[in-house]
Amino acid sequence: MNLAVTRAHTSDPDAARAVAELARVLGAPSSGVLFFASPSYDSAALAAGLEGVFACPVVGCTSSGQLGPTGFQRGGITAVGLSHPELTLTPHLVSPLSASSEQASEIARAVQLRRAGSVRRPFGLLLVDGLSLMEERLVASLYQALGDMPIIGGSAGDDLAFERTAVYHDGKFLSDAAVFTVFETSLPFATFKLQHFATSERKVVVTAANAHERRVLELNGEPAADVYAEVLGLRREELGAGVFSRHPLVLQVAGDDYVRSIQKMHPDGSFSLFCAIDEGVVLSVGDSLDALDVLRGAFDRVSNAVPEPALVLGCDCILRRLEFEEKGMDQRIGEFLAERSVLGFSTYGEQYNGLHVNQTFTGVAIGGGG
Repeated sequence: MNLAVTRAHTSDPDAARAVAELARVLGAPSSGVLFFASPSYDSAALAAGLEGVFACPVVGCTSSGQLGPTGFQRGGITAVGLSHPELTLTPHLVSPLSASSEQASEIARAVQLRRAGSVRRPFGLLLVDGLSLMEERLVASLYQALGDMPIIGGSAGDDLAFERTAVYHDGKFLSDAAVFTVFETSLPFATFKLQHFATSERKVVVTAANAHERRVLELNGEPAADVYAEVLGLRREELGAGVFSRHPLVLQVAGDDYVRSIQKMHPDGSFSLFCAIDEGVVLSVGDSLDALDVLRGAFDRVSNAVPEPALVLGCDCILRRLEFEEKGMDQRIGEFLAERSVLGFSTYGEQYNGLHVNQTFTGVAIGGGG
């Protein structure tokens, strides 16, 4: 039996009508429903509409756009229904996020009890409040507690308003919360990440930072902006969002690259990042690679593990989308993703195994079975 995948998108601004349209298209999935919604909807009305419509687990969050059948999409709701007797989805709520370590241990115990004797392989999908500043602690706690279960995920968005992001669980949209969904299946799958930046020889050391605020005060003992600008051959006044998006900071862990994006520069020359940072960390000012070439290479490698996947769940950083739009590449890249069965959303950050990253695509390809 093949994995049944039903995709749906609605642009109806009315929450009740939008849910009715999704239900009509998706039918009655047996394994689960995933959705990604514009923050323009009244969250209480949307939650009320979703509650009880589907007999399977329903998981979702607010977004800054979606990835769907036509590529990059804005507004509305994009959803997917999954049905297969060898696929189960079990959502776990984590709230409040300040207690994530304790709750991660509880989730691990529940997973171990449920999986006793099971031959199905698990992976986790993490959807988390994108304004919480708690992603690092949460995903590290989960990955450690679960014994290296593969994890991918994304931080919920709100169309760059940076006011309220929320995850959906059991009939409610919640902030200061995350939903960790454990997928268990005998179907083939492969998790992966990609980013079109690489470490360079331009190394800098974080010599002063406020880790709680994700703020870099000094690099190499000098104001962060001055050192960063000098490395790029620029003046501080030339720095801005365009430079930051093309030259993020990159951390190397065990030979792999993880992006630490600069959110903004402050008058004192410090930087706010989209990821946590600590003093003593060695970073490089990243070099940009060809985004489409990187995508092709990554999906070629994925197809070796999972030929012709029925679905690729994708969490794609909103900064990548903004860059693609600025360069006029968004249509080509969106079409590439749509052709490869990608469904997902534009995020405020991404998770991969035990780390929180930026300007990255994290995903899982799921085979159709037979």
